[in-house]
Amino acid sequence: MKDFETIYKKVKKMAPEHHFEFKNDPFWILITTILSHRTKDKTTDEAARSLYNTYRDSYGLENADAGDIKKIIKNVGFSNVKSKRLIEVSKIINHNYGGKVPDSHDELIKIPGVGSKTANIVLTQGYDIPAIAVDTHVFRISNRIGLVKTKNPDETEEALKKIIPVKDQIEFNPVFVEFGKNICKPVSPKCDVCLLTKCCDYYINGKEIKNKK
Repeated sequence: MKDFETIYKKVKKMAPEHHFEFKNDPFWILITTILSHRTKDKTTDEAARSLYNTYRDSYGLENADAGDIKKIIKNVGFSNVKSKRLIEVSKIINHNYGGKVPDSHDELIKIPGVGSKTANIVLTQGYDIPAIAVDTHVFRISNRIGLVKTKNPDETEEALKKIIPVKDQIEFNPVFVEFGKNICKPVSPKCDVCLLTKCCDYYINGKEIKNKK
């Protein structure tokens, strides 16, 4: 088994600070994360900030017109679906939870459009509750390095729970996301500047293949 602490320290050295538009605001963290699916961070943040400036909270968003929301989030992926989903989510939070976003994984995933990743981002970034959010970056990097050997995000979450100390879980996702965007990219990762080459399965296996040729 690889030494997670050593790897994580090196990843943190390489990863720029991650920007959360609404850190410690569970409702807007939830809304932003829903918007982020198939959408770049900059576009997501701009749309979320515009929504916040227009509607302020779950009650304002509940009473919004879907067409007006769609105009605001027009550059976000699946804007038509998401504009209606945001109103639905706001109504559920207001009527089922008294306007307060749930602070438990089991309750969060009852909300339409909220999977385990979104729930865990709300917990870690909205409530500072340890959890492991597995997005495409976390799934790719964890398997690429060899921290886990998994086939899907759910398996990855369960495997990472066993090796990531609770103290590191809140900031684990943001750190790996930035590492994935800047160094360990999906295509053409920057292995030449990475500090993990001595312990990365992807790099080591690639080097072995080259040496055999």
